[in-house]
Amino acid sequence: MKSTNTIALAASAVAALGLLPSLAAAETKLKWAHVYETSEPYHTCAVAANDLLMSATDNRYGIEVFPASSLGKEVDINEGLGFGTVDIIYTGQLFAGRSFGPIAIGGAPFMFRDYEHWDHYRNSDLFKELAQGYTDATNNHITAMTYYGARHVTSNKPVLKPEDMNGMKIRVPNAPLYMMFPEAVSANPAPIAFAEVYLALQQGTVDAQENPLPTIQAKKFYEVQENINLTGHITDALLTIVGGPAWDAMDDADRAALSDVTKETAVCATNAIIKAEGELAEWFRGEGLQVNEVDRAPFIEAVKKLHNGPAATWDQATYDRLQAIE
Repeated sequence: MKSTNTIALAASAVAALGLLPSLAAAETKLKWAHVYETSEPYHTCAVAANDLLMSATDNRYGIEVFPASSLGKEVDINEGLGFGTVDIIYTGQLFAGRSFGPIAIGGAPFMFRDYEHWDHYRNSDLFKELAQGYTDATNNHITAMTYYGARHVTSNKPVLKPEDMNGMKIRVPNAPLYMMFPEAVSANPAPIAFAEVYLALQQGTVDAQENPLPTIQAKKFYEVQENINLTGHITDALLTIVGGPAWDAMDDADRAALSDVTKETAVCATNAIIKAEGELAEWFRGEGLQVNEVDRAPFIEAVKKLHNGPAATWDQATYDRLQAIE
């Protein structure tokens, strides 16, 4: 298996060459679907993984990546895993939680103290147990988790305290737990598909949206919003999931190779997102946006009251185990 540096270099080369296909041909091409842009590291790192998988499986398997909702919205590609219409996806934890509720805990607002807490969680026995529970429920297999970034609110007025979001119509992804943060601060959540968010902001269908800084840049939301408010309300991640039909068709060695490649792909994209997060606040300021530092404590207090309320899809023991991770 090649090193993480190799996959990062390969991802850069893929981007520079305009996503040229590999000269060799795999016997079976696995369809990797996602809703992100071709410029984003989730995509470029996944495209680069094709050569790694072909090398590791003696060309038995390769990967073809379908970006930007080209094979369906997030709900669609999750459903497609079981039907075999897609083989691999990136998806948010709250979408996976539609099939196995406890796995959604990692995508809930203010569930993690900081990046280090999240990083320890993804390498924990608790996460392994939750991933196995998801497999037991779906026959699909979580093979990796990629850092998506800290989610922040963008809007056309400053958001400095919870009261500033009272009555605000804010777009959220179409999964129930994404409603927890807006509801805690008396905003009005509006589930809208990712591909439709820019137009909804531009037309004033919604007043605000929330995403990490790299996504705000890639999707150009900054063109139709005036304020980026650093709420950091979700330390978010994408699960890499292999569908049951594809997994069952592979032998143990090829499954192991695919798992290793998706883990390296996750490291490739995670490192790129961390780097971008450190640079983008100033970049947005240079574009003329107001980037607002936020006292997160009142937001945290508002949300924590809901952590184990009616919307929770996990039990108290799971919550306590996650909070105890050092």
